[in-house]
Amino acid sequence: MTIPAGIIDDLPFLTSLRRDLHAHPELGFEEERTSGIVAKLLEEAGVKVHRGLGMTGVVGTLQVGNGTRAIGLRADMDALAMPEMADRPYKSTVPGKMHACGHDGHTAMLLGAARYLAETKGFSGTVHFIFQPAEEGRGGAKHMVEEGLFDLFPCDAVYGLHNMPGLDTDEIAVVEGPQLASSDSWRVIFRGTGTHGAKPHLGRDPITAAGTFIASLQTIVGRVVDPLQPAVVSACSLQAGDPKALNVIPDIVEIGGTARAYSPEVRDQLEEEIGRLAQGTAQMFGIAADYQFERRIPPVFNDADATARALGAAGEVFGAKVRTSFPPSTAGDDFAFFGQNAPGCYVWLGNGPAVDGALHHNTAYDFNDGALGYGVAYWVRLVERELAA
Repeated sequence: MTIPAGIIDDLPFLTSLRRDLHAHPELGFEEERTSGIVAKLLEEAGVKVHRGLGMTGVVGTLQVGNGTRAIGLRADMDALAMPEMADRPYKSTVPGKMHACGHDGHTAMLLGAARYLAETKGFSGTVHFIFQPAEEGRGGAKHMVEEGLFDLFPCDAVYGLHNMPGLDTDEIAVVEGPQLASSDSWRVIFRGTGTHGAKPHLGRDPITAAGTFIASLQTIVGRVVDPLQPAVVSACSLQAGDPKALNVIPDIVEIGGTARAYSPEVRDQLEEEIGRLAQGTAQMFGIAADYQFERRIPPVFNDADATARALGAAGEVFGAKVRTSFPPSTAGDDFAFFGQNAPGCYVWLGNGPAVDGALHHNTAYDFNDGALGYGVAYWVRLVERELAA
């Protein structure tokens, strides 16, 4: 494994920074403290800073030599609205908020790369360090794109990195093709006619309809979608009636959930089929159904050329511990919006064993500081190869 001495020397600072960010988590579009620290450290390193894209986003630009190629490197900054249960010296100081997905580590690693590259200047071209707010479901990447990210900072390629519990900290997965699924939300409201629970024949029961609908949802994946195409449809929210009125059939049942796919065709299919099933169920029970499908995040798909470039850099840092085969995740990441504007590659950096089940979005999760040096070295080598002097 190859980690430059300058990066190793910076690790005590980066570890302290990462733990400080962990102790002070901020939710999407609220990353005022975090973005302030990012901007300050970039400016101190001599990197040109632009603030305000996506409200709290920060873009640092470093131009060296006369190379004409420009690339973007992305780190997400936001935390999650959940409590941190594990006891550690740098535990979250904000009740109900924690860095449960490692964005504190992502931010620290990209800052480490910016600091090193600003000092060594071992490349020729332009690198944009993109510190994105609000990755956790609040649309930060989309906001940055809509507010002109790629107009202000054109990129010939864009790269993302995310930690992965279960892989060793000196291990990385770089795989062409689909990496993360689309992440869409759907809502169905069944509108019946409420009545006395003892006299169901006098009304139109939306609860029975809802039960049939939920039980039938998996026929979409099991009997409509091509079995060779991955897809997920889950009902995740159900609201009906009043637990203090157990003799009342309500007028309305509200159901909500998520839909995931790796291809545009299956994504279209899920939207159509959930609605068809909702309307068919309503007709069967003589009630009405309102249906909404919200397209939130497209799939993350690794471009072949960008992946080959990332693989070259990873090979120099991780040697034989580069995985070129790794299963895609049904989670979503709005890095997808960046990948729609430039050829992209999103890689998985090992976070070590998932101690006590501490996977992403778990109250015991923590970013593994042992991965910091490898992540910084990967970013640095990618820039030095991609923008060779």
